[in-house]
Amino acid sequence: MGLKSTSSRYGGLAIALHWSSAVAVILTFAAGFVVADINPQPALLLVHIGLGSIVFLLTLLRLVWWVVGDRNRPASPEGDPAWQKVAARAVHGALYVILVLMATSGIVTVLLSGAIPTVVAGGPVPDLSALAPRLAHGAMSKILLALFAGHVGAALWHQFVRRDHLLARMGVGRA
Repeated sequence: MGLKSTSSRYGGLAIALHWSSAVAVILTFAAGFVVADINPQPALLLVHIGLGSIVFLLTLLRLVWWVVGDRNRPASPEGDPAWQKVAARAVHGALYVILVLMATSGIVTVLLSGAIPTVVAGGPVPDLSALAPRLAHGAMSKILLALFAGHVGAALWHQFVRRDHLLARMGVGRA
């Protein structure tokens, strides 16, 4: 398998970035859920910020890779109705937009709150709940969860109901 995508399979770099991003998003979401608790621990906020930064960097790297290094994409599975093709493009695009916006709102929240020096020193996590970017961050996390669930659900539907081996395009199983 080469680095670049073909008409039937994503390339090695795209696959590595996809699965790394998926794991990082899940871990970031889990850490964020705990951090959103009433009395968050400073270390968990730092873990959430670190993981969120990784997600942001992976997302930017994926976007740059698509634009600069790997413009070829596998075609939609045969037999997909037009509405499914549109929905797939919309969900993928929305995932990228939400990930970038969430990272941006997280960065702005941390900058506005001045939390980093306090948290790094082991002090308490300041109350972030009233900051507008934090409110947006929380709202977008729910949208991200819905998009993520839809993305995973559609992939599993293709794999196990339609049995069109869609996951093979992402390095899971054989076509």
